[in-house]
Amino acid sequence: MTPARLILALAPLTVLGLSACQQEAQAPVDQNPSAKPGLSASDGILVLPAVKGNPAAAYLSLTNRGDTPAALAGVSIDAAETAEIHESKDGKMASVDQVDVAPGATVKFDRGGLHVMAFGLNPDIAPGSTVEITLTFTDGDKLSVPLKVEAVGGATAHDGADH
Repeated sequence: MTPARLILALAPLTVLGLSACQQEAQAPVDQNPSAKPGLSASDGILVLPAVKGNPAAAYLSLTNRGDTPAALAGVSIDAAETAEIHESKDGKMASVDQVDVAPGATVKFDRGGLHVMAFGLNPDIAPGSTVEITLTFTDGDKLSVPLKVEAVGGATAHDGADH
């Protein structure tokens, strides 16, 4: 068999192989198999401190679309040595041991209320990048989502701010 005929004979097998690879790559993948069903987090940001070495603050919305209550017991941020849930109330800030999220409810972690403090931040983290936060619930389930990194005031590296 000539090389040209061999190539023509094998061409359908190659196309079938490539088609199978494309179908495999398009198959839905569970992005977080350990996450509690019905829980999701969105709008996550990590605001860098104005002074390097100080803690950063993370904000997000945590929604429970499930039919059972959830209780957030801890957090970690991959770019920080430690992270803690805090709440600002009546001009004071204190750590929080647990945040309950009722079925159908959304709990907002925002400035002036619940938030996450990130201590020992990696000094290479820059505005415009992303880091991952992992939320751990009292039953051991976890949910990991990205946080968009911002400078104080919301500027990112793409905004042309001098960092």
